[in-house]
Amino acid sequence: MVRYAENELFSITDFTKQISSLVKDIKNNTIEKIGVLKNNRLEVVVLSTQEYSRLKKIEQESKEQKWTYWRDEELDNFGKISIGLSRHDYDNEDYSK
Repeated sequence: MVRYAENELFSITDFTKQISSLVKDIKNNTIEKIGVLKNNRLEVVVLSTQEYSRLKKIEQESKEQKWTYWRDEELDNFGKISIGLSRHDYDNEDYSK
């Protein structure tokens, strides 16, 4: 859950009254984000174009990432190796106990 400082939340009415100065604060990084409330519920978030671009880049990179999944046996062997057991120490043993 994203947390908002008191100076980052505005009713839609207050936001529209102060939009010019709030946009300037966002642009100058005085405020990281602005949450706009409608009927006391978060309706939208305003970010700088720089922050929006950064987030979109992360989103795109994650979509292009090809994730490799390990089989259960591979994970089990990796765990045993990482605690210092050789392959011969665990070939036929039951470590579930």
